[in-house]
Order: sequence, then C-alpha cells, then structure tokens
Amino acid sequence: MNRVGKTVIASSLVVGSGLAWNLKIAPLRAEPPSGLVPLQSGSLDANGATLREQQRAVRHQPRPRLMAPPTGTAKFGDPLRGLTTAQLAAFTAGKDEFTNVETIESGLGPIFNESSCVACHFTGATGGASSTFVTRFGRLVNGTFDPLASLGGSLLQAKAIDPSIREVVPSQANVIAHRQTTPLFGLGLIEAIPDDEIRANAVASAPPPGGSGGTQPIAPAPSGPAPIGPPPIGPAPINQPPTGSLPTNPPPVGIRPGTGTGGFQPRDFNLAADGILGRAATITDVVSGQQRVGRFGWKAQQATLLAFAGDAYLNEMGITNRLFPTENAPNGNLAKLKAFDHVKDIEDAVDPTTGRSDIDTVTDFMRYLAPPPTVPFTASASAGSVLFDNINCSGCHKPVMFTGSNSIAALDRKPVPLYSDLLLHDMGSLNDGIAQADAGTDEMRTPPLWGLRASAPYLHDGRAATIEAAILAHDGEALNARDRYAHLTPQQRQQILDFLNSI
Repeated sequence: MNRVGKTVIASSLVVGSGLAWNLKIAPLRAEPPSGLVPLQSGSLDANGATLREQQRAVRHQPRPRLMAPPTGTAKFGDPLRGLTTAQLAAFTAGKDEFTNVETIESGLGPIFNESSCVACHFTGATGGASSTFVTRFGRLVNGTFDPLASLGGSLLQAKAIDPSIREVVPSQANVIAHRQTTPLFGLGLIEAIPDDEIRANAVASAPPPGGSGGTQPIAPAPSGPAPIGPPPIGPAPINQPPTGSLPTNPPPVGIRPGTGTGGFQPRDFNLAADGILGRAATITDVVSGQQRVGRFGWKAQQATLLAFAGDAYLNEMGITNRLFPTENAPNGNLAKLKAFDHVKDIEDAVDPTTGRSDIDTVTDFMRYLAPPPTVPFTASASAGSVLFDNINCSGCHKPVMFTGSNSIAALDRKPVPLYSDLLLHDMGSLNDGIAQADAGTDEMRTPPLWGLRASAPYLHDGRAATIEAAILAHDGEALNARDRYAHLTPQQRQQILDFLNSI
C-alpha cells in the first residue's frame, strides 16, 4: 500500500453509562485529538519492521478502559449484540483505523478538514456526533444552485498541509452554510433497511390522485382540556401563550377511539393534509453503480456505508481511494495541487492479499456499531411518547423501521427504532440553501432522534442549544407539529422532552 506514517491515538474515550446520566445535563465530552503527528526518523525497527507494520502492531494491542460500566449495561459505542467472534474482531480493527491520525506521508491533504475520523466523531463514545462544523458554499441565482465546483465547492476544506493553499469561500458564493457532525451509532441497521421500506414512507405521505392523501382525515379536536400525565390526548389548553409568531388556533390534534389506557390511542394522521410530503432521495451508489435510496448525511447523499466512508476519506481527510480517486484541488487550482500533492494516488490502495483497504476497515466499525442505548422510561417520558405521536412529530420521525434479510445475523430482520423516515422534507427557513445529490436547497433528510441526549447542539448548523429550541425552530413541512408543541402546557412539553432524552 502507498500509505505510510499513520499514527495511533487512544480509542478508549470516556464512555458514560446512559443510566447514570442526568438527562438534563449534556453527557461528558471526550476531547478529540488535534494537530498532525510527524513521522519518526528511520523507517525500520531493530527487527526490520516498517513503520506501518510497527504502528499496526501497536493498534492491535489491548487498550485499557477509562470507565468500566456495570455488567450488562448497554452504553454508547458498544458493538451490536449477536456478532460473531470474527465480526467483533473486525469491529475492533475498524475502531482502531477510525482513531488513526493521518499524516502527510500517509496521504493527508493537501487540503482537508481533520486528520482522523474520531476528530469529528467523538461525543459520548468513538463514533458519536460533535459540534465540529464544516462549511458549504455555492451560488443561487433565480432558483438554480451552482456548487461552484470549479472553485472547490460546495465543501470547503478548512485546513491544508501548507498555509499558502488553504481554501477560502470564493467571492462568487452567495450561499454559505454550516453543518455539524452526525453520530454514527446504529448505521449498520439503517443501511440494512430495504430501499422499498423507505420508499413506502414517501408513498404514505403522498396525496392520491384526486384526493388529499394520507390514511385518515384529520379528526376535529376534542373539547375540553387535555389531561396532564398519561394518557395525554388531544390538544393542550393554552394556559401560557408561547412567545413568537404562532397561530392563535393551532392545527387540531385529533384522536380516535381505541382500546388503550383511558380508551384512547394516538390516531392516524393524514400526512399530506398535515403538510408532510417527504420523498425518498434517489442517488447513484458509487459502490454498485446502481440507483439506490440515499439515507446517510444531512442531504441523504449516500446509500451505503462504504460509499459514506470513501466520501469522508477524500473530502474530509484528502485521502484518495478506489471509490473517490481524484484529489481535490485547493479552490480548484490544479497548479497548487500539483505542487503539494506528493503521495501517489490511490492513497488508500487496496491490499492485494485481502482485496480490502482502510475504507473497508472503517466501514466494518460503522456497520457493527450498536444503536444508542435507551434509558428506562419514567412516567413523564411514557406520557411524552404518546404526546409525541398525538401532535404528529412521528409523521416525519417514524418510531421504527425494519431491516430485511441479511447474511449478518445481527442485522437480519431487526427492528430499527431510529425515529426517522429517512426522507427528504422541505424545511422552509430551516434549510441550509445547499443542493446536494438528489436534495434541493430547501430539503433536509429527517435526522434520527435515537441518542439525541448525546448530540447537542442541535439541528444541522447547531443553532439550537437545547432540544426544545430545536423543536421550536422547525419550519416548512414540520410547521404544524411545531405549533402544536408550542401550544402544549409546560408540563406536557416537559413530558415530550423527557421522552426524547430517553430514546
């Protein structure tokens, strides 16, 4: 392989047990590594091992845990349950690769955003979210978005191996957006959801010919105040009018008779009539060359974890690979690229013995990474789960989907409680103004809500410091649900927040 000079950092970051966390306090954040680590002088040790071999040996030594969780307690960063011994070994090797700090000699740059995967993905555990941001830019004229690809867009690489080639936002750009790092927990399960199941979510929200769409008409709001505590039903009385420009009479929250506690169940919403018209992103998967449903990234721009890894290696670390073999030129300047790119492409070369490269190894880590652990529901959280459905947050944040048949037993026909439909939605003023892959400038993919307590700040650009601020910032297709939430009583809103801090 062409890449040498990889440096290892400890991957045993601080991981707290979800059961021990105060749900009103952000979880402890482990600090990511920073800076580049130079190569040591000399390429061979006393036994003739190359530097790369030395470092691989170090990476596979046992690593101490800084915190030993209680036996049997699931925690952020665990592998999936039910993995084989070989799959667990692949998970560990992938985690080691995920924490490696790349060097110039191993192919880093010449322009990049970070020098390791864990430098961005570390909150809660290795693979988590963070408030690390990237910048996107482009030009929007008369409704047409130009990513300014010839000037290095739409992604800005904020760092460089030499200060003289650092990228800047070009003057031609009139759209600048920031996106923060998303968590990777449970992505193997999300990858295993069949395309058709995601497409079915879009069909459910689409209006039929000649009709208003959905499953049932919106029922009129019941009269009288909504009870406090389980089971919360119907619209809340406006005891304390919320601040901001909200409607005097929010859209009704209907109920339907049922057999649940108190004789009520959350009713089926007519999604289209409620303004929800999500659609599946259709993209060309660079791995297979086939048309697939996108599901990863803020714009659902990738369909498979291997493509997701290859994209990140090139665009975040500047490491070319078999899926993305062309180096990024600083602001599109090919002369600067030629002057500073001295590592032969493809930098993440395929091992002729195994047929694999580092992007495959990192993909193993992501595929086998367990979803976020839940915490036991309190009575308040249980009430909040019903309210969440009653005000139609679940119209986009679908509580559960299912994987299909899979050769990996841990991924075979499993429930995926991700709280997302994985569709693109018009988010109104909450959009980022960037068109990417199949997503328009106004569209964003519904982010999964599982593990929300470990991903502050919130929304794509981190504008919301709290979960409630994120809810109240919703717009576009989510406007009706946002308004219903705003008109709940303080206690009912807290019930929803307790629920969201438990999943």
